[in-house]
Amino acid sequence: MMFRRTLLGAAGAALATAFTVTTAMAQDVTLRLHQFLPPQANVPKLVLDVWADSVEEDSGGRIKVERYPSMQLGGTPPELMDQAIDGVADVVWTVVGYTPGRYPSTEVFELPFMVDDARAASSAYWQMFEKHMKDTEFKDVHILGTWVHGPGLIHANKEVRSPDDMQGMKIRGGSRLVNRLLEVTGATPVGMPVPAIPEGLSKGVIDGTTIPWEVTASLKVPELVKNHTEFDGALYTLTFVLAMNKDRYEGLPDDLKKVIDDNSGLEFSIFAGGTQADSDGPARQAAVDAGNNIVTLNAEETAVWRDAAQPIYDEWVADMQDKGIDGQALIDEAKSLMDAYQQ
Repeated sequence: MMFRRTLLGAAGAALATAFTVTTAMAQDVTLRLHQFLPPQANVPKLVLDVWADSVEEDSGGRIKVERYPSMQLGGTPPELMDQAIDGVADVVWTVVGYTPGRYPSTEVFELPFMVDDARAASSAYWQMFEKHMKDTEFKDVHILGTWVHGPGLIHANKEVRSPDDMQGMKIRGGSRLVNRLLEVTGATPVGMPVPAIPEGLSKGVIDGTTIPWEVTASLKVPELVKNHTEFDGALYTLTFVLAMNKDRYEGLPDDLKKVIDDNSGLEFSIFAGGTQADSDGPARQAAVDAGNNIVTLNAEETAVWRDAAQPIYDEWVADMQDKGIDGQALIDEAKSLMDAYQQ
């Protein structure tokens, strides 16, 4: 498996050489990996490049992964899933919430204060994907990984401590449920993909944004706003997928399918979510070093936000029921799986 490697001994090296010779005449495969962040951002650098490098290595060079950051193949971030389905790209990494309502079951991990550990949630997400989503909501693509980021928080041009401070503020939200959370706490939500945040802040289109710490450095957010509000727990998380064109996957020879399979799934999902969460600390320290104002709300102060957000749960369960999905059962299952992971 991708993240439990042992060094090849002499016998293994000999086998690898033999594999290279016997497959030299096999047709090489080039996969185009498309995503919306610049290449130096944490996810491309620490997750997607690791995945791509491992696929190339494990295939003995038969698979080449071309990396296209910052939407270099064209289109906008909300179009990435359709690009994977239509074959514009072979593999895409995207925020599921960029296509609101299209993959409703994933939203269970985007409910306010639902997640407090990215590894636990990413593990639960993959297990629930295989059980509930693989052959339904995601039937048109081949999913390679499912994960969430570390705690989402508020970065703003003024200090925010309570929902009262949000009144009249224009805050960027990353998904349908985050936008609803902003509404119930008094702000005006502004939907925009992550790459648009710096311009939105610099031009005053938005007064603040909701993103986790790890992506703030690549977007220069601590230079554009000086206030950051953390919570006792995660205000929210967003869901991600690494998705592959289904025909492209199914058209691979069995040995190369195995390479893709061995670098995908539960273990990769946990690695990806954990890696994003682990990147929060250095990014937060950069804001500290810049002298920014970091507000860390305690449990009592956070409870005010939790109470304000509670109606979103009832709304979501009712919305899922209208779609023929038992939302409360998904909430209970997600909590149970996350608890089991952390025990």
